[in-house]
Parts: sequence; C-alpha cells; structure tokens
Amino acid sequence: MVPYLVLCMIGIVMVYSASSAIEMQNGGTPTSYLIKQTIYVIMGICCLLFGANYPLKHYRTPRFLRDSTLAMIGMLLFVLVLSHAVNGAKGWINLGVINIQPVEICKIYFILYLSDRMARVRARNDHFISSGGGPWLVVALCLLLIVLQPDIGGMAINVMIVAVLFLACDFRWSFGISILLIIPIMCYLLVEKAVESGLIHGYRMARFVAFLNPFGNASGSGSQLVNSYYAISNGGVFGSGLGNSVQKMGYLPEPNTDFIMSITSEELGLVGVSVILILLMIIICRMIQIGVRSNSMYEMLLCYGSATFILIEAFFNIGGVLGLLPITGVTFPFISYGGSSMLILSFTVGIIMNISIQQNKQRALRRGARQPRRARG
Repeated sequence: MVPYLVLCMIGIVMVYSASSAIEMQNGGTPTSYLIKQTIYVIMGICCLLFGANYPLKHYRTPRFLRDSTLAMIGMLLFVLVLSHAVNGAKGWINLGVINIQPVEICKIYFILYLSDRMARVRARNDHFISSGGGPWLVVALCLLLIVLQPDIGGMAINVMIVAVLFLACDFRWSFGISILLIIPIMCYLLVEKAVESGLIHGYRMARFVAFLNPFGNASGSGSQLVNSYYAISNGGVFGSGLGNSVQKMGYLPEPNTDFIMSITSEELGLVGVSVILILLMIIICRMIQIGVRSNSMYEMLLCYGSATFILIEAFFNIGGVLGLLPITGVTFPFISYGGSSMLILSFTVGIIMNISIQQNKQRALRRGARQPRRARG
C-alpha cells in the first residue's frame, strides 16, 4: 500500500509540473490536469479498497464470467465501429467526465478470466492447451479487435499477459517456451501485414522509422525521441529541479502521458527516476512473492498476471522513452496522466491485497491453533 500511495503522489506532482506551462500557453488553467489527476487518484483508491474487500469467489461465478466476456467484446466492438478516431486510432469511449479505454479493461479481464479457466483445467489434471477452444476463441477475438483499432502496444501487453499465465499454468514447458518464442514472430508478421494493408500508416509507421534512426529524422518523425534524449541528458544525476524542465515547453508532445518519465528524468534526475523504479519493483516483487506463497492455482495466476501487467507496461514506456522500443503510446503505471489506467491499475493492486489479506488471516489462524498445544506442553 505504501509504495502505491507514494507513486500516486509523485504522479500527481509530475502531471502538474509537466502540464501546467503548456496549458497556460494554450489558454487553459495551469491546474486543470492537477485537479483531474487528483480525482483519478481518489477514484483509484476507492477501486483499490473495493478490490481488496470484495470476495474473490464472486469473480469465478459463471454469470460474472459470461457477462464480463460479453461486455468486453461489446466495448471493443463499440470503439471499433462507433467511436471517433484520435491520432488515427479508435480506442476510447467518451463518457463526458472520463474517457474509458477498453484495452486497459481487457488486461484485467484476461487476468480474471484466464486465471479461472486455467485453474479449473489444472484441478482436473488436464492441460489448458487441450481443454477446448472456448477460452482461446475469446482471447483471439479480443486481440483481433484490439489490432483492428489499431493498438499495437495494447495488443502486445495483452499477449504477454496471456503468455505468462499459460506458462505459469501448463507444465508442458517445451511447448510453452516454443509458443513464447513464436509470439514475437507472429507480432512482427501482424505488423508487417497491417502495414501492407494500410492499417498501419501515417504517424504509426513514422514511429517505427524514428525508432530505427531518430537523429536522421530529427526534424520530423524522430523529433519526439530526440527531445526525449535531450530531456534525459539535461537532467543528469540530480535533475534540474522540479518545474524547471525545458522540453515540456512544447518540444515533447504529451509530456504528461507518454513522455512523463522524460520530464521526470529532466527535473528529478537519475536519482528521482531510480526511486520511482524501485517503488514500482517493490510492488511487482511483492505480487510475485504473494503468488509463490499461495496454495491456490487461481490466486497464484492472479498474482503472476498482475505482476506481468505492471512490469510490461512500465517496460514498454521506459523502452520507448530510451529508444529501445518503438513508441507505442503506453503510459507509465501510476505516474502518467489518465483515468482508465489509474482505475484499472489500482483495482489490480486491490485484488492482490485481497489475496495477501487472506494469506495473513490463514497464518494467524494456524498460529492460534498451535499456541494451546505449546501451553499444554
């Protein structure tokens, strides 16, 4: 809970720092994003408390799984058919107060849905790969709808969640590892086919070109990555000071979302970024630890899937900022501005806290059962 709250507070400060100046230049109020992010954090804490106290058994009922599957497919179809494109992608449902991004919801949906399906298969001493095509059909349909939006970053994160859950569930390691090795090839072929068919064009294709040679396209598609390098270089070890970033003054687009870690590096330096990464790794390692300690396959898969969700999302964002990966528009967990991301991530942490609470209660009961025996002895 403590690393989560600290990261949320740092996120509020950095969103305000990264957005206030550019908002004033655009004629807005400097505190608009500050107020919105604070509201999102408060809503996120409510989601965390709900996830930490709502019984896990309710997520495994046939009615919940059926309704959540229909709702997930319905939302993905809605954004594909009826929503308006933003920067060439259809990924948001506008509710007025907040924009819902179904791709974010799909991550926690895959974790809850596949953890239940896989745990039930393992309880029968069967293998998930040969248990029937229903779950695989649902996963394939959701991933296809995400690709058609198109959202390559969201698709890649969801694929990694599915792959890790499969490897953690199925003991056919040779088959599982071969699947994991095939996934990058399949993703590359999908992207190549999307480029040929015209699904990936314009700014999305420019991002791949900029990734390969940013300084060769510094005045065009590579300007984002080049300015990200400038921000990181200006920050050095200790940073230029909170609020003193130069690259946020119109040089870096979306400084409060995709490139917030560049601004953080410029203002807080390597020390500040290291603190953020350490806090995030504490959460991830704690999730894995809780999964290892669990005696339930379902709870173990929930922990591993949640840890993968946060780890891969952070890796994609940092990789894009450093030029190690193409820029995919993936936000940094708990730090970047965004309502859907904050709510889903907070709910995910709440579910793992729920498992941790149950483990602590079970240990307390076991200790209480042993104490009378010692007294009699």
